[in-house]
Amino acid sequence: MADTPPLKIVTGNALSDTQKKDLLHRLARIEGQLRGVQKLIAKAENPNDCEGIAQQMSAARKALDRSFVTLLTNSLVTHTEKATTIEEALESSQRAAALLEKFI
Repeated sequence: MADTPPLKIVTGNALSDTQKKDLLHRLARIEGQLRGVQKLIAKAENPNDCEGIAQQMSAARKALDRSFVTLLTNSLVTHTEKATTIEEALESSQRAAALLEKFI
């Protein structure tokens, strides 16, 4: 990621700047984990190496799952806080529920 310029955070209604920074930081860590897994695979010499690789893959997958939950939680909180009516808040929670149903 050293050769990739930092992403410009656009202010909007989806998530707060702080929430975006947190999610981007989490994803950058996961990206680092995946690069580490790639190196482990490239350097694997014997069958015992597969256990360490699988462990690191599992850790990256769990970190990505936690990022997904954080995204949904932040989205729900942000949109509910910005709702001006109960109907808007209900609609926001229904969208989050639909995302959960679709992707889990």
